[in-house]
Amino acid sequence: MAWDEQRDPVVQEAYLLARDYIAYVTGTATGPAPSAAALALRQASDELLEKFPIFFKRWPKVFRGVTEERACDFLIQIVDENFQQQRERRHRQTGYAMELPWSTVLSVYVLAGQMAINCQKNGMERALGPLAETVGHYVEENICPLIKEKDGWVGFIERFSRKEGLEKKVLRTCCGLLLVCVALLLTSFLWKRKMASS
Repeated sequence: MAWDEQRDPVVQEAYLLARDYIAYVTGTATGPAPSAAALALRQASDELLEKFPIFFKRWPKVFRGVTEERACDFLIQIVDENFQQQRERRHRQTGYAMELPWSTVLSVYVLAGQMAINCQKNGMERALGPLAETVGHYVEENICPLIKEKDGWVGFIERFSRKEGLEKKVLRTCCGLLLVCVALLLTSFLWKRKMASS
């Protein structure tokens, strides 16, 4: 179901973030961020890019060979790897409450943005709209139920909005944890890809 047809504000925000962020990173956004969460996402991703530019240069290698038709499926394959361990732990441990770090939510959108940039650079602009819808749908199905348990997007905004002083240090720590998580995900993905091609 399209994001603008949803009545649930948590789900609406998930689709809004996907569309706005992909437009933002591909330079097609027209105006300021449409919500506080969208602004926080823009600011957090800009800070990641500023602090860890080398890390972002690795993604074109991962996306090499992705076609316009396969971009959405390939992205979801990578993103889904990020949740696999949490799902397995939840199934193994009775009574385990699945936690959702906000850095995980950020990583979903940042990865989608990197895929969108790759598609744009390789003449696959028609994939951008479907990417936004696919990411919105993924967040709706897999993450929004947990976000609702956290009282909506308020925690995301508090975590990733531009901070001053001590709060900025907390943001840097979160960004560092995100980098570690995504680096582990990338390493795991490349290793599995190498093993599959062997």
